[in-house]
Amino acid sequence: MGLYVHHPTSYEHDTSPHPENAGRLRAIEGELERQGWLGLRRVEAPAARREQLLRVHELDYVRAIEGFCVKGGGMIDADTVVSERSWEAALHAAGGAAWAAEALLGGAERFAFCALRPPGHHAERARAMGFCLINNVAVAAAHAIEVGGAQRVLVLDWDVHHGNGTESIFAGSSELLYASIHQWPLYPGTGPASYEGEGLGRGFTLNMPVAPGAGDAEFCALVEHVVGPIARAWRPDLVAISAGYDSHRDDPLADCEVDEGGYATMAATVRLLADELDVPVLVCLEGGYAPAALARSVAATITALDGDAEPQPADPAAAGRHLERVGRFSALAGR
Repeated sequence: MGLYVHHPTSYEHDTSPHPENAGRLRAIEGELERQGWLGLRRVEAPAARREQLLRVHELDYVRAIEGFCVKGGGMIDADTVVSERSWEAALHAAGGAAWAAEALLGGAERFAFCALRPPGHHAERARAMGFCLINNVAVAAAHAIEVGGAQRVLVLDWDVHHGNGTESIFAGSSELLYASIHQWPLYPGTGPASYEGEGLGRGFTLNMPVAPGAGDAEFCALVEHVVGPIARAWRPDLVAISAGYDSHRDDPLADCEVDEGGYATMAATVRLLADELDVPVLVCLEGGYAPAALARSVAATITALDGDAEPQPADPAAAGRHLERVGRFSALAGR
């Protein structure tokens, strides 16, 4: 059984006519209800505490975003809009992810799916962007390390857009390994394969850009044949997924060709990896802007994480040049 972490304020983050809107959650929860909630235990997300936010964000930034929302909100940049209730929604999105990480590390369940908005992986320490205010998966990972007893956290980001915020927040850390599969070129323009982190964190960023048109073959091969071997060598205490579903072939904001079967295969591969390492899996919702495809893909992810079916093996050749990086990154096990 898994946890489904949610909160009513996710519906109160009013973005009006915008791709990242409350209709995304309505579609997801409508599909899960149609499927009997897939055995999930539903839990309301607590609000993040200030100290949890300040592990990954600057105090002045937190105060500024909170104040802007309380005054009624508006456009932060050309892509990112907030309303009066957006700050409460962001607190519960980050708090739910942190709570789930701690609960999983305490043995509550084998996985948790945090269906909360706004999403987070573009939010940097002192900058909101890309529909994101607080970096939910970063708050969760930092909380897992600070409070949950984790020494190492793997974040697998399969959103079609590179998670520049998560990368930059942990760029100098050897406690978090950030692995991203993303379309290139595409917003936000970060995430070249050549960038591997900074200082003590050099070698702990694994960017795997793919070309427009990449689909199940490429994404599944990268998870199975690149992320998997590196994770087995490094042995994280928690696997977190920044689960964007905008790589789907129906998504209007990108040009990849993943379908529900691809997301199910990636999730099943992660579940096998986590079972082998005896660690839990935390999933944080990121993008995905074709509501029906998003809903089907989330359901497929949850079904795969809660199941025991073997995923269809991926062709390692589809991982392309990134396959050559396994040996170098596997050396992280000794650091």
